Amino acid sequence: MEATYAKRLSLLYALCLTEALSDDRLAPSTDLDDYDPLEAAGYLACYITFKAIQHAERSPVDERIEQFDMLSVYQAYAMLVYFYLTLPLGAEGIAPELVESAVVIAKSLFSELSTEELAEIVDSGNHKFELIGNAEAEHWMNYREDMDKIVVAFVVAGTDENSPFEKEELIPMFGALLSMLCEAFENI
Repeated sequence: MEATYAKRLSLLYALCLTEALSDDRLAPSTDLDDYDPLEAAGYLACYITFKAIQHAERSPVDERIEQFDMLSVYQAYAMLVYFYLTLPLGAEGIAPELVESAVVIAKSLFSELSTEELAEIVDSGNHKFELIGNAEAEHWMNYREDMDKIVVAFVVAGTDENSPFEKEELIPMFGALLSMLCEAFENI
């Protein structure tokens, strides 16, 4: 029997949690029923965004001072990743709460910011997310298609031992997509 997409998300979440923990005594549960697929998608969206920021050699700490709006680009990027991670869940009757998830993702990515700064990032990030999602220009349609493909490839790579690549091999592609998004909003 093949695993459902929700179970794949839960498995990938557990694997990434295990990878992130340095203390073996804190190993996460091995029961996939312990992991909510929407919570898994939120964590994975942050995980992927963080890895993409690193690979793109961006510095949110510096940008907080020099170019604060760039943090909302990271938020929009994370929401795009979250959206494409959760899109297949609709076939299983699971619908995400995008507004609630946006707040959780912002708090996870930018935990050191004040409530007012977080609210500004969420608001501006949601606006950018909607602009990208509604854009009819060919380059934005291609961007969304590329994001969808890479997110699906990441889930497959992380959960299928027969995948032709490892999930870590996809991080440069996530970094490139983030860089493209940053450049697009730097020029506005």
